[in-house]
Formats: sequence, C-alpha cells, structure tokens
Amino acid sequence: MLRWPRKPSCLLIAVVCLLSSTGCRKDMQDQPRMKPYRSSTFFRDGLSSRQPVEGTIARGLLKTDKELFTGKKAQTTAAPQATPGGPTPRSSSGAVTSIAAAYPDDVDTFPFPITPEVMARGRQRYEIFCSVCHGSTGYGDGIVVRRGFRRAASYHDDRLRQAPVGHFFDVISNGWGVMPSYASQVPVQDRWAIIAYIRALQLSQQNQQTKIPATPALSAQSSTPASGGHQR
Repeated sequence: MLRWPRKPSCLLIAVVCLLSSTGCRKDMQDQPRMKPYRSSTFFRDGLSSRQPVEGTIARGLLKTDKELFTGKKAQTTAAPQATPGGPTPRSSSGAVTSIAAAYPDDVDTFPFPITPEVMARGRQRYEIFCSVCHGSTGYGDGIVVRRGFRRAASYHDDRLRQAPVGHFFDVISNGWGVMPSYASQVPVQDRWAIIAYIRALQLSQQNQQTKIPATPALSAQSSTPASGGHQR
C-alpha cells in the first residue's frame, strides 16, 4: 500500500489556501465602483456622483420648528399701529408699544425650558464668543474695545433690555452692524443658552446703574476749600 508523504500534501494545501485568499482580497480591494467627485463616461453629465432629488434634505436638518431655528414667530401677527387721528397704541401699563413695532416677528419667549445646566453652558459660550467685545458684564467694554476696536452694544441700554429674545437670536445667527454671523461657530442650542445668560446679566446689573460712584474729579472738587486755597 502506497502512502503519500505528509509534507508535500501540507505544502499543497497551504499553496491553495494562499492563492484563494489572495484572490478574494484582490476582489475586495479593487471593486468596480464609482468614486465621489471623479469623472465618469457612464452618465451623460460626466459625473460619477448623482445629484440628489430636488427637495432632498439631509438627515437631521429638517428644521420644522421655526421659532427654535430662526427666533421668529411661527405665525406673524401685525404690530399695533396708530390710526390717523386716533390714539397711540399702548401696552397694558400705558407705555407706547414701540418695541413691539420694532420687532414684530421675533419671539419673546425661549423655545425650551432654561435650566441651571443651560445657564452654565450659556455663560461658558458667552465668555468664549461674546465677552471679548461685549465685556464680562455686558456693557460693551470688552478687551478688543479697549484696544481700539469699535465699541460694542451694551446689553444694559433700554433698547436691548426691552428687545425680545428672538432679536438676540437673529443677531447671533445673521450678524448686526460690524458684528459678523456666528451661525457657523455657535450651534442653535448654544445660541439660546447665550441669550439666557445675557438676560441674567441684564437682571444682575439692573439696579447697579442707579448707583453711580463719585469720580475722583468730583471728589476733589467737593474737598476743595471754598476760599480757593490749594491743597497739597
């Protein structure tokens, strides 16, 4: 009875396995496929990538909540206007509704609850993106202003105290005056968080404006003797 040597048979099996595995790997690596942005003669327009169907929206980018993503009211209501010869539109407190007329489309409430976590996030984002111009307390005296750049708006001006939150969202998203748009740097949720912190800054400084400290010049004048004598 003849017996085949074991070594040649093992070697043959190894060669067969090697060839078969190499062939499979080559097929996996070199598949007949189109690569993005490369030209192709298969399609009439010469492009390998196909254009998306008209109206296609990327997953996660369907912005159906207008108030959240734009800061504008879902249903715009006309601002009260004065009729010729009639009374001037006023609020329930008797104040002229000029603010409502200035921002008729902007929302005046936040689109989601403001929690301590949201406020902390807003403070962090404000210190990164806003404080360099508007200052740490929102008076428009940031470090770039102190270095000669145009003074930023103060959040404590009466105009911005009364402005709705949607106005701030619009400014952050689209820019205002010399301020550029931060839409590419600050996500939507962070924009609202920043606005919440701005509201907190306004509340924190509301009673500080009435406390005007005496300036050195005024102090010197008050301490000068009435007889006109000089102090050393």
